[in-house]
Amino acid sequence: MNVAARQIVVVQPISSLNMLRQVSSVAPVPAQPPSETMDMAIQVLGRATQLLDALAAQPDPVALKDLAKTTGLHTSTAHRILSDLVIGRYVDRVDNGLYQLGMRLLELGSLVKGRLNVREAAHEAMHALHRLTGQTVNLSVQQGDEIIYIDRAWSERSGMQVVRAIGGRAPLHLTSNGKLFLSAADVRQVRTYATRTGLVASTANSITTLEKLEQELLLVRQLGYARDNEELELGVRCIAAGIYDDTGKLVAGLSISAPSGRLQDAWIPQLVATAGSISEALGYEASGA
Repeated sequence: MNVAARQIVVVQPISSLNMLRQVSSVAPVPAQPPSETMDMAIQVLGRATQLLDALAAQPDPVALKDLAKTTGLHTSTAHRILSDLVIGRYVDRVDNGLYQLGMRLLELGSLVKGRLNVREAAHEAMHALHRLTGQTVNLSVQQGDEIIYIDRAWSERSGMQVVRAIGGRAPLHLTSNGKLFLSAADVRQVRTYATRTGLVASTANSITTLEKLEQELLLVRQLGYARDNEELELGVRCIAAGIYDDTGKLVAGLSISAPSGRLQDAWIPQLVATAGSISEALGYEASGA
């Protein structure tokens, strides 16, 4: 007797905050998520938000039973969601079993604050610099071993296709903006970066040795601006100047990107001045000012 083959799908138990990620991995995936699954995911996120709000309302660490009482959640439900939040570092569980908001929230909050403030302060100045030069003007921040492009002033007359859109990333040592951040780091941090990344090349012009990178960063510190000489993309050169916040910290890089034959050193003073005006808008006061 023939027995029809039967496909058996075993679904492993999933934790509450991982639900959204793991639901999509169960085959077959429907065009639209089942309403019940979506409702459950929304419910979990809502409960997680309740717990975070309850922790935010208290200046000191809070016990599980108090969090359950405040949010109206069953103790086991609150404990399960808090465990996921602890794994993600959104919540910390201190030694005595109490809970408090985690450092991941501070990291994300600081990142969002910095990006929003810089983008707002830089927007008009970036477009003015673009009108002056006719070239692409980029605003970037550091995220780990890369820069991330958070804004751009560009038009068809720039004469260069924009390869990396807003949200795009590139290694620090291959970009003018990235070199600004490396120049602000200490020797140990630069050497650790070089070891960690291997200084992978993108073109024949890329810096691939620690010695050459350290020489380049010394020049950046001396000049007050950085260059990318077709190190990320052949045919494209860049110059960049730093943007500083009210504490004097380098928070972003402002760069002009142009086809290699069009980039002009005559733009450097205006680039540096534009970055300086954005820094002033963020509360930065240059030493000696």
